[in-house]
Amino acid sequence: MLTKDQAGDIFNRIRKLSTADEVEVLFSGGAFALTRFANNTIHQNVAEENHVVSVRTVFGGRTARATSNKFDDESLSWVVAASESLAKVQHPDPDLLPMPDSREAAGAVGQDQFGEAPVPANTIPSRHFAATAGITPELRADCVSKIVGVAEKHKLTAAGIFSSAESIEGIFNSRGLSDWHTQTLAEISITMLGADSSGWQKANSPDAANLDPLTLGETSAQKARESSHPQEIPAGKYTVILEPAAVLDIVGFMFWDYSGMGILDQRSFLTGRIGSKLFGENITIRDDVAHPLQSGSPFDGEGMRRRRVPLVENGVVKRVVYARATAERMRRSEFRDKAGPIQATGHGFALPNEMGEMPLNIVFAGPQNPQTVEQIIASTERGVLVTRLWYIREVEPFEKILTGMTRDGTFLIEDGRVQCGIRNFRFNESLIHMLSNVEAMSEPVRACGEESFDMVVPAMKIREFNFTEATKF
Repeated sequence: MLTKDQAGDIFNRIRKLSTADEVEVLFSGGAFALTRFANNTIHQNVAEENHVVSVRTVFGGRTARATSNKFDDESLSWVVAASESLAKVQHPDPDLLPMPDSREAAGAVGQDQFGEAPVPANTIPSRHFAATAGITPELRADCVSKIVGVAEKHKLTAAGIFSSAESIEGIFNSRGLSDWHTQTLAEISITMLGADSSGWQKANSPDAANLDPLTLGETSAQKARESSHPQEIPAGKYTVILEPAAVLDIVGFMFWDYSGMGILDQRSFLTGRIGSKLFGENITIRDDVAHPLQSGSPFDGEGMRRRRVPLVENGVVKRVVYARATAERMRRSEFRDKAGPIQATGHGFALPNEMGEMPLNIVFAGPQNPQTVEQIIASTERGVLVTRLWYIREVEPFEKILTGMTRDGTFLIEDGRVQCGIRNFRFNESLIHMLSNVEAMSEPVRACGEESFDMVVPAMKIREFNFTEATKF
C-alpha cells in the first residue's frame, strides 16, 4: 500500500517537473479482492492492487488533469506534460479559484459563519482495520461455505460475492496542502434462489467483524422460502414497509439535487424551496462524515475538510452543500437570496468537473420512538413489505417522481402478520409525497443497495405508496 510519505516524495518529484503556476496531485487506489459464487459454488476469485496519481496544473486560469498508475520518472514526466499541454489549450475559467492552502482547507477562514465548523480530524473514528485488510481468499471461501450450507439446508441455490478492500485517498498541492485517508471495507451480497422466488441481503462495513455471513444467509433464505408460490394482488395505493436497503435506493435519487451547482443550473428540485417545509415533520437528514456508521474520506476533491450539514430539519429544507467556486458563484447570482446559507462545505468533486458537489455521508435521524421492522409489521392492518427496489429511473425531476420495481422478497401483510409472498410491482412515486407520508421508522442503520450509495437510514412505513402494475414473476 502506498503511504503518505511515499506520496509526498512523488508529489515533490512532480512539482519539480512542472512549470505551472499551481500543481495539485490526487492519489487513490489500493488493494481489492473478490470471491464470487453461483449455483452454490465459488467460480471466481480475483485480486488487484493499483494506485493512481492524478495531476492538475493551472496556467493563468486554465486548468486540466491527467492521470497515470506508474510512478517512475518517465511516467511522471509524461503525466505532467499531458496535464500541462491540456491546460494550455483550455479557455480561461473565470470561476477558477486559487488552490486552497492548509489553513483554508482546515476551515481557519470563516469557519463558524453558519455554525458548522469543519469536522476535526480527531473526531472521525478510524476506518482502517488490520483484520479487514488481512482477509485472505481462504477466509472468504470459508464464509461462502457457510452461506452455501444455508442454501443447501433449505434446498435453495445461492449466488453472490464477498469482497474486501484496503484503500487510500490523498491530496497535495503547491500551496502547502496535504491530507491523507486510509480505509478498509468488507462487503457481502447474497441472493437465494428458489423455484419461483428469491431472497436477498447485502451488508458492508470498514470492520469485517460487523458482518455476519450466516445471519445474512439465513435471512435471505427465509425471504426466498416465505415468498415462494407468490400470489398476485391488484395494483393500487398501499401502506408499504420499505426495509433500509429499499429506502436507501429510492431516496438516493434526490441527493444530487442538494447542490449549489444544481440551484445555479436550475436542475435541482429544491430550486425556490430552500426554507420551505417539503417533507413530514418526522424527516430530519444531515450530512455527517464523522457519524460512527459512516465511511469515506474527511476531505473533498479539493482537500477541503467536510462540514456537518443539516439538510432537512423536521421536514424543512435547510440548505444545500457547496464547493468553493460554487459558493462564490452563488454569492454573485440572482438566486443568492433564496439559496439558504452560502458557504463552502467540503463537498466538492475534483476539478475540473461539471457537477460541482454532492452530500455523500447521508444520515437520517431516528424517530423518538423507533420500532423494529417486526413491530412495524405488527402495527399494520394491511400492507406490503418490500425487501429491495431496482431498475429505478426518474420520471419527473421537480416533484422527484421515480419509477422502478420491487424484487427478491415482496410480501402481503394482513392483520399484523406476513401472510404470503406476492408478485412484484412496478411503482411510480414522488419522493416528496413519500417522505410526507412516513408513519413509522426503525432505528437508522448502515445500509447498502444496488441503485445508490451507502447511507445511514431507517426502515419506513409509508401510506399511499403508488404501485402501478403487477409483474408476472
